[in-house]
Amino acid sequence: MPQVRVNIRSVANMAAVRKEKRNGRDVVIVPSATLPDNVVMNEIMYPADEIEKSYISLNRTPAPLGHPTVNGKFVSARDPEGINIGWVGAWNENVRRENGRVFLDKVIDVERANQSDGGKAVLAAIDKGEPVHTSTGLLCNLEAANGNVDYKHIARNIEFDHDAILLDQDGAATPAQGVGMLVNSKGETEEIQVINSALSQADNDLDWAVESLARALEKRQKAPFLDRMKAMLLEAFGTEREPSANRKEADMTVSKEQFDALSAKVDTLSEGFGKIGETIANAVTASLKPVLDAQAELTANQKAKDEAEKAELVEKVVKANLLTEGAAKELTLNALRELAPKADPKKAAPLNSAFRGSNEGSSFKLPKGE
Repeated sequence: MPQVRVNIRSVANMAAVRKEKRNGRDVVIVPSATLPDNVVMNEIMYPADEIEKSYISLNRTPAPLGHPTVNGKFVSARDPEGINIGWVGAWNENVRRENGRVFLDKVIDVERANQSDGGKAVLAAIDKGEPVHTSTGLLCNLEAANGNVDYKHIARNIEFDHDAILLDQDGAATPAQGVGMLVNSKGETEEIQVINSALSQADNDLDWAVESLARALEKRQKAPFLDRMKAMLLEAFGTEREPSANRKEADMTVSKEQFDALSAKVDTLSEGFGKIGETIANAVTASLKPVLDAQAELTANQKAKDEAEKAELVEKVVKANLLTEGAAKELTLNALRELAPKADPKKAAPLNSAFRGSNEGSSFKLPKGE
């Protein structure tokens, strides 16, 4: 089976960006996602079982700015030259596979990022709330597909190299040569074909809609005060702005009655102007309430399902004498899923979890003083 390199473009979840302190250093964390189970891109299908075997290798990989290239050819982001070219103080962590998709966080060290122009550009884009794309670089073997299917190849033996940050460059862009130069697992340099793919952005439509609304409201609030006041005054008097060249000085004179009326209008508008922020906030809250309510319901339902599954798995591993009940409950749901297949129902049942090491209720009692 031929080996190829694939760059898979996606979009980071800018709505969930957060900031933290780690070891006394400021970091920015940008959630992102990549391969869904059984996705088909460029006539290649990526099976869920192949993703399952390899996705964890993305943990602690570099998150370079763009896919590093040397002499017009792709190199591994973990290669020394690749690190020198693309490093902006960012890496990938918290890799997990949930609901049939791979999720991960990009951690950006603020001080380190500010030491390079590329890192500064990344931080600036995040602060502005601009779209930030990501692109996963991986190696795989292509197996010919058989049967009546809508793809020609099946990806096998997937090896993740990195998940890059993209700003001004198109995630599907490649060097003119269309090949990559990577160091394989045997330490050998090889030249291979490069395939560029992009995931559907349907999953991010809601996020982008909310972010676009927020940016529009912010832009409106930052509009020049005088222009907004003039527009409201003109609207209040039912007049339209005319080109200054067509106006005469006589038209600009104002009587005392008109001046008093104008002053009253200004006072009324000033009172209303102070409540614009509140009005906008109420409008946004009302328009987003159905979406937020639906999301909250989905989250609650999923949480209930997860808790029920966890309780079942805890009982299973406890009955199999793999862990005590207390230790089992401390595990995450994913950890319990991994441990559950090892449970052997033929093993003896565990001790009663209500046992607390006390001799209360037992006919045997320690002598006093011991």
